[in-house]
Amino acid sequence: MSRLALRVLGAVFVLWAVVTLTFFGTQAIPGDPAEAVLGGPGSRSTAAQLAQIRAQYGFDRPLWVRYLDELRHLAQGDLGVSYALKTPVTTLVGQTIGATLTLAGLSLVVAWAVAVVVAVAATRESRIGAALASLLEITAVAVPHFWLGSMLILVFSVGLGWLPPISTPGVAGLVLPVLSLALPLAGFLGQLMRESFLAALDAPFTLSARARGESETRVRLVHALRHAALPAISLSGWAFGSLISGAVVVEALFARPGLGRTLLSAVLAGDAPVITGVVLVVATVYLVLTVVTEAADRLADPRLRSASGQRAGAPAW
Repeated sequence: MSRLALRVLGAVFVLWAVVTLTFFGTQAIPGDPAEAVLGGPGSRSTAAQLAQIRAQYGFDRPLWVRYLDELRHLAQGDLGVSYALKTPVTTLVGQTIGATLTLAGLSLVVAWAVAVVVAVAATRESRIGAALASLLEITAVAVPHFWLGSMLILVFSVGLGWLPPISTPGVAGLVLPVLSLALPLAGFLGQLMRESFLAALDAPFTLSARARGESETRVRLVHALRHAALPAISLSGWAFGSLISGAVVVEALFARPGLGRTLLSAVLAGDAPVITGVVLVVATVYLVLTVVTEAADRLADPRLRSASGQRAGAPAW
């Protein structure tokens, strides 16, 4: 079986597993889904109204029948209609996915930039600098998004008044949410890159570059850094997925519209179609990014391309 066919089958299996776990997870949400359709427990719905909604939405059918119907609708691209907003889930996702992808994408860029700067600076001869960088990385990884975002608001919004405490339109409204997501990830990527950077500085290819008379700056930034970035590139797909997950907290904290805030509202309201739709879209984005990340790995590391060519039947000699 070809590599592409295996990837497609793997992606289909992952999406099926995500949908299955999400479906049965939403069934465990306390409360009557018929009440969620009618506006929640405070709607004072009558027994006749609840019975009508259960029949209309199929809540009175066996669980396995509803599960198969869910799979059939999703396979046709139908994500359903929101219980609370009475709006197609595809419309809700389309209205919010851009804001979340923008937030996650900018956070990934900032995290990479910070990780590269710290990794390069911390591998100088100074032991104090390396120890300080290690301490900052460990601290950044351990800090929760909610606490970090709250501290950033306290310092830069309440204390200094430089930036808005909520995510307003424009660049200024993005700074604090992006930093809240990017800094913990930067600490993780920085740890990976710094260890690989130190190993690359003593590798044969850097020693050969020095023997050819190349400057130390070129050796570090061109040869060693390219090698050090490989582990971080491999994890960038996972990192982007984690940023989207972290966006649930950050978007709620900064009152920013997006998939994360939509998902949080849906969970609180017991809005199963929205929960399933958002989770499925996030899983699809993650799978696409995994493929893109592997392609980036092959571009950055020629050894992977040559190994792939040999597996495909190219001569090894």
